[in-house]
Amino acid sequence: MTVTVAILGCGNRGADVYARHLAAQGARVTHLVDPRPARLGEVAARHGLGPEACFLDADAFFALGRVADALVIATPDHAHVGPCVRALGLGYDVLLEKPICLEEAELDRLLAAEAASGGRVTVCHVLRATPFFRRVREVLDSGRLGRLVGMQHAENVAYWHYAHSFVRGNWAQSPPAAPFVLAKSGHDLDLLRWFAGASPVRVSSEGSLFHFRPEEAPPGASDRCVTCPVVECPYDARRIYPTRDPERWPVTVLTAGGISLADALASGPYGRCVYGGGNDVVDHQAVTVVFEGGVTAGLTVSAFTHNNTRTLKLLGTHGELRGHLDRGEIEVHDFRTDGVELLAVDVSGNHGGGDTALVAAWLAFLRGEAGVPTPLAESLDSHRMAFAAGGDGGTGVRRLVRS
Repeated sequence: MTVTVAILGCGNRGADVYARHLAAQGARVTHLVDPRPARLGEVAARHGLGPEACFLDADAFFALGRVADALVIATPDHAHVGPCVRALGLGYDVLLEKPICLEEAELDRLLAAEAASGGRVTVCHVLRATPFFRRVREVLDSGRLGRLVGMQHAENVAYWHYAHSFVRGNWAQSPPAAPFVLAKSGHDLDLLRWFAGASPVRVSSEGSLFHFRPEEAPPGASDRCVTCPVVECPYDARRIYPTRDPERWPVTVLTAGGISLADALASGPYGRCVYGGGNDVVDHQAVTVVFEGGVTAGLTVSAFTHNNTRTLKLLGTHGELRGHLDRGEIEVHDFRTDGVELLAVDVSGNHGGGDTALVAAWLAFLRGEAGVPTPLAESLDSHRMAFAAGGDGGTGVRRLVRS
């Protein structure tokens, strides 16, 4: 069975990730929607599509009715729920990029729309699909750790990644983008929900925008890196981009639509000084979650790390698990024997192989070979936790009231 899929939003995730993996795994991309003509033409050429299959706005596309088996929605953060509700009304199954929305009330709107539709929504929580975290889950399910008591999880964003995405990029301001803990750590909150096996009931949080502010700029700094006399600035775009693979993220974000890297740094947003004051999202946040049954979890998400990875501890009554994603290393410590088992997991590919695996799981569902990878109601718990944590680093404690 050849599954047909339309792509709404042809940015990095929609076109460079999901559309590519779908095509590589046997699906056929049939329609594209994006407001940028040059980008639309570029992606259409990859999939052999003519102008009749390309749309500059969603209204024109939805006016066709249902024209494919399924739809990928990878529009900007604030433009997910509306198109998804329309797609569900037409009976589409939807692969929905996270974060889902910027307003908590939209979560129940989406649940209601799915319940009234023949379609189903799969949220792009790709970390659940990674071989690394699936191996962690296998250890937890084996009972080797005893009863799970606590979790310690760190989302190490990396200094250059934070500068790229949350100072210069699409997630610099909230709104219109999602708040930092939701945009960057929605995956991680979903993992904690998955491991806990229960709904969250209480959330507390502390955080702030510590560094990326005008008063932190070094003396003499220019408003653009290409004209800046400051040396050894870790956030200098001249350091971050030219040394990286021009055919891969993040450089492809700058050069999408045929723009040269030099032109992008000279005039585009990714060449701006990080201290210019154009961003307002936090750069360091600590969140504590209590789940039904008493399991507690601590999440730290920070710009101030040297690499972009995740580290994890699961604390059980009979053992402890320690994991380091970018190394593919898992340690299982058994309190009963004092033994230690070292597990090595292949973490190659985007998100440690999660992008490919999520698409494979979604296609299996669309072909009738498996169920929905994760029910929508469970996926939404990650967003409920993030909203409770507060978009500005929100201090204090909030109980979650479940509808």
